[in-house]
Amino acid sequence: MAYWLFKSEPNTWSWNDQIAAGSKGTEWDGVRNYQARNNMDKMKIDDLGFFYHSVKERNIVGIVKVIAEAHNDTTTNDSTWRCVDLAYHKSFTNPVNLETIKLTASLSDMVLVKNSRLSVQPVTEREWNIICDMGQPQ
Repeated sequence: MAYWLFKSEPNTWSWNDQIAAGSKGTEWDGVRNYQARNNMDKMKIDDLGFFYHSVKERNIVGIVKVIAEAHNDTTTNDSTWRCVDLAYHKSFTNPVNLETIKLTASLSDMVLVKNSRLSVQPVTEREWNIICDMGQPQ
């Protein structure tokens, strides 16, 4: 299993929207960055990802599960762009904010810290466990 982080602007697609989609899930569409697309191409069913609210909140608020591997993004006719399908998995009891992540020495090499603009990024197992300990997913 691999771990990921998905960034979303809450006014576009919020954690509450993801929860409402339930186990049926939804396409993680509209990504127009080659590195993010390549990350989605590596994903397998049952991989897990953090759901991160970007812009003002800057919090990891929960966990999603990959329920469909990369396929053509239905929001465009350009086959260059791909997406995965994600379903709600667990919510964090304590959302973990970016400032806390940056202040945690053991997370200093995390892609979120080093390349915070990337919308779909890998997370190491060590980083995953540290953040889950902080967020207390239920």
